[in-house]
Amino acid sequence: MSIDALGTLSNRTAVDFDTGEDAAINEARRQLEICNACRYCEGYCSVFPAMTLHRAFSDGEVTQLANLCHNCRGCYYACQYTEPHEFNLNLPCALAEVRVESWEKFIWPNGLAALFQKSGMALAGALAAGIAFILIIAYAIRPESGEGFYAVISHTVMATLFTVTSFLPLALVAVGVWRYWRHVGGERVTIRHLHDALVDAGKLKNLSGGAAEGCNYENEDRYTMARRWAHQAVMWGFVLCFAATSSGTVLHYGFGMEAPYGLFSLPKLFGVPGGILMTLGGIGLIALKLRAEKNLGAPAVWGGEMAFVVLLTATAATGLALYWATGTPGVRPLLIAHLGAVFALYLTLPYTKMVHVPFRLAALVRDAQTKGS
Repeated sequence: MSIDALGTLSNRTAVDFDTGEDAAINEARRQLEICNACRYCEGYCSVFPAMTLHRAFSDGEVTQLANLCHNCRGCYYACQYTEPHEFNLNLPCALAEVRVESWEKFIWPNGLAALFQKSGMALAGALAAGIAFILIIAYAIRPESGEGFYAVISHTVMATLFTVTSFLPLALVAVGVWRYWRHVGGERVTIRHLHDALVDAGKLKNLSGGAAEGCNYENEDRYTMARRWAHQAVMWGFVLCFAATSSGTVLHYGFGMEAPYGLFSLPKLFGVPGGILMTLGGIGLIALKLRAEKNLGAPAVWGGEMAFVVLLTATAATGLALYWATGTPGVRPLLIAHLGAVFALYLTLPYTKMVHVPFRLAALVRDAQTKGS
């Protein structure tokens, strides 16, 4: 596209889109149209090849591209149209705003997500403390016959809390992703689509940057792999911890073997390395987020995003501490603190950045469909 055509697009400035409930969508659309005319960043991530398939962008297509974006920020530092240019492009921020709005829009009830994003640290801390208080009461009324962890909190109380805090949030997320899928025009999913999406997600391909040297997330125009490595540590650590919980459930109900388990049992072989990876990865993400420029994401929800990472890291760290404290008086307070963090994490799951996992996977599946069409 010619420079004159780009100038025509620039006349549709951000001011034109400042009003109305779709202000974020319209501002992202304005920037996408300019990027689509320029195409300098075509090789940076999956957003740009997907962008070139369109001449205009519907609300659903803007939402899809926003959730496909991994906020690596390479395009911002490569762009010649950022501030102080009159185009004033900041595509990472524009897509982040739409991305957050899409989670708030599709996950019910809508107001809770916005509330958590604005006051995340306070709400997460209060929720964890409230659950811990409930667990302290549960400890006071525990049965005398309990053994191991169940000498601290009865199996009935623990299982009931786990069931409620797990399945209800997952149901809300599932409905939200289904609504998102309809909004972006998702089609019938094949094994091939799932395979391609899972491979991209497992490798975190879109955090490798256009030159396959990483993100510009925490150090302006310098590429690093730090964010990709930290994300992979958290992701695979979470998978291992889920495997630990699942194997513990099978051992308890299938074989009558109750916690705590020995070092060479499946729950510990999965859980210990998983907890270490999650803790180290979480600390890395916290450090990176503190160094990164807020205005290249969604600044209004920075606190909520940080609260999620802190809560996730606390969940892993208290789990590791609980293992090392086995057989000592420290088990009781650590178990209560750990379960408080776990249940707080699960209850807030639909309203924190944790929800980006299923939404981004859905976006990768949709992207695989468009590539194959």
